[in-house]
Amino acid sequence: MPFSFLWLVPALPFAGFLVLIALGARLPRRAVAVIGAGSVGVAAVVAILLGITFIASPPSGSAYQQTLWTWIHVANFAPGISFRLDALSLVMMLVVTFVGFFIHLYSTAFMTGDDRYSRFFAYMNLFVGSMLTLVLAQNLLLLYLGWEGVGLCSFLLIGFWYQDPANGRAAMKAFIVTRVGDAAFAVGLFLLFTHLGTLDIALILTRAPALGGLTTAAALLLLAGAVGKSAQLPLQVWLPDAMAGPTPVSALIHAATMVTAGVYLIARMHTIFELAPAVQALVAIIGTVTLLIAGFSALAQWDLKRVLAYSTISQLGYMFLALGVGAWGAAIFHLMTHAFFKALLFLGAGVVI
Repeated sequence: MPFSFLWLVPALPFAGFLVLIALGARLPRRAVAVIGAGSVGVAAVVAILLGITFIASPPSGSAYQQTLWTWIHVANFAPGISFRLDALSLVMMLVVTFVGFFIHLYSTAFMTGDDRYSRFFAYMNLFVGSMLTLVLAQNLLLLYLGWEGVGLCSFLLIGFWYQDPANGRAAMKAFIVTRVGDAAFAVGLFLLFTHLGTLDIALILTRAPALGGLTTAAALLLLAGAVGKSAQLPLQVWLPDAMAGPTPVSALIHAATMVTAGVYLIARMHTIFELAPAVQALVAIIGTVTLLIAGFSALAQWDLKRVLAYSTISQLGYMFLALGVGAWGAAIFHLMTHAFFKALLFLGAGVVI
């Protein structure tokens, strides 16, 4: 399959979202299920074919870049709606689409009795589309758009059964706590653009040595964003309460989307962390302390989904530990394997509950 079809992977879930949010209430449930799960399923097939092509005949420079259009053009600032396919984004794209499809498929039966069936799948499609935008983004501004998109979808889905005030409070808690990290990440983007003149990820990694003494500050701001999204100390408090949403939402958040975004961000911006060894060591320390505290916390839980939530925080701690010691490949490998086994654990928990 030609690499020019890359845009289809995020576009298909977004198209599913638009159809369901506009027409879902008038469509029969079978049609809603076909559109909701099918859009992600077709995206997964396209992603697999692109992966086979990438492995069989890698693009020049081991990366393919596709610019659809210029998003903003102000003076010398012209970020585009641009995607980059390399080894890292390929792994993430395959995980998000493949695991996401089976969670959608499970949801077609799990949510059968819910009155807002079409709206649930619209939100789930938007969630997957936002995560794909995040992992495929060529520039940090587009990555940040996907980053905030998954934050919005987590709020909508954790509080999906908002009739229970506890669910609404859990959604607000997740939204507000992650905003702390997101604000730091936004400041980091301003710092990088001010001193490097670009938000293109490849150019930032090339020009990173020019940051000089500000490298540590940039790495700390990026780390703050990652800590919030991936529920690491001290911003881990939102994730156990995120169990308020339907079980497929828990599976999607913990396995293939939101919480893996922080790990991906650090791996993607690895050059900046390598130039700030003290911050990279801090990543390892945060991961180590988090995995121990979360593991012991799980021992005291009675609710099955909360046990799995603390397990997720602990496993993400292992990924942060790997990132902090420079084992980039090990961190992403564990991210991939964790996506599969944690999705299965949550879906199994949904059956048991």
